[in-house]
Amino acid sequence: MRNLISVGSRRWFLKTGLAGVGGLSLPALLQANEASKSGDRKAIILFWLSGGPSHIDMWDPKPETPREIRGPYSSIETKLPGVRLCEHLPKQASILDKLTIIRSVDCRASNHTPITMQAGNPLAQRVDTGNDGDGFPSMGSIVAKFKGTNDPHLPAFVGLADSWKADVWESGQMGSDYAPVKGSELAGRFKLPDGLQLDRLQNRDDLRRQFDHFRRDLDRGETLARVDRYNQQAFEFVTSGRAEKAFQIDAEPAALRDAYGRDSIGEKALLARRLVESGVTFVLVSGAWGYFDHHGDEVRWGGIEKGLTPLLPSVDRVIHTLVTDLESRGLLDSTLVMMMGEFGRGPVMTKTAGRDHWTNCMSMILAGGGLKHGQVIGSTDARGYGIKDRPVRPQDLAATTFKYFGIDLGSHWVTPQGRPTPIVTEGGQPISELL
Repeated sequence: MRNLISVGSRRWFLKTGLAGVGGLSLPALLQANEASKSGDRKAIILFWLSGGPSHIDMWDPKPETPREIRGPYSSIETKLPGVRLCEHLPKQASILDKLTIIRSVDCRASNHTPITMQAGNPLAQRVDTGNDGDGFPSMGSIVAKFKGTNDPHLPAFVGLADSWKADVWESGQMGSDYAPVKGSELAGRFKLPDGLQLDRLQNRDDLRRQFDHFRRDLDRGETLARVDRYNQQAFEFVTSGRAEKAFQIDAEPAALRDAYGRDSIGEKALLARRLVESGVTFVLVSGAWGYFDHHGDEVRWGGIEKGLTPLLPSVDRVIHTLVTDLESRGLLDSTLVMMMGEFGRGPVMTKTAGRDHWTNCMSMILAGGGLKHGQVIGSTDARGYGIKDRPVRPQDLAATTFKYFGIDLGSHWVTPQGRPTPIVTEGGQPISELL
């Protein structure tokens, strides 16, 4: 995990850690989120399968079609009678009563970026003219603004991705205060300043003396006796090391780490669980850039059999382990888990054993959040070419997400030009089957 979590300068933390995280001061976070401490601590973990996962080869198999459509895999029975999944997803099949598959996601507005689906907004698109997204923010940024963090010890929105620009959509014109914080840098922000020793913090007088050694780096006009209670809480948070502990996945039992998987997506999933458990509201996880882009054996990520097959056990394992782990900790009802990509893959195999981009439809899965699960929503036609019934649009996904958090769906944010902009666009409605 050292390549995932880098430790930054302690002096940098002293300058910026107390001053703010993600553009918000810790005292302000404490003050703004005081009510949330005793309120509803809901969170989301969104797995981004970068590149466009094949719906036919994962969650929407077509076993009765010719091989050029159904692909190289068989399908298996699941916990839900009559519902089948890819043979390489047995763990998900065993807990499908706790999952929801949406097989009718309309991704026609989406392109080969995270913009549209992570924004939950068909107006937010890749346009390649220097104005990608048209200023619209991601769902995580909307949540950061209108819900905030569950605990001021951590920011509201964290991204765990190796390729930031390719896999994480940010806050658009809503402002950097609500942008996701890079998980690869976050741990360094919470390192204790030089001279501060945790094993001596129980002694208040000694703590004051230690603080004097680096007081010159803070506002000289403040002392512990004079700051308001929010500043004092912020200071105590820094000295406690609680936020830093959220990143210590080495503290987890070896068996649990093995269950999640010692690969990129597994270790990030375990870290995501620790972050939401500590108070982060929205965590986005990407295992690697473009690794589900399976055009064929001639490209970097290979075709379906050679490229997708090695990935499926990790995807299968990580959802099963996360759901069961959250459930065992009493966190499943308060943590909504989503897994999706930017679009599906073509219904006919290519000549090089892959599938091309397909924006007509895609599948995704959800779990937890106290929503209704054990169901399949929508369907595609016999070939997986298009949506047959119950289309679910990006804006419906956004409306569902915001309703889950108790955010007023009529809320607006204001552009730098002063234009009120609705958080739900194009008539988005919550997915009623989940509520």
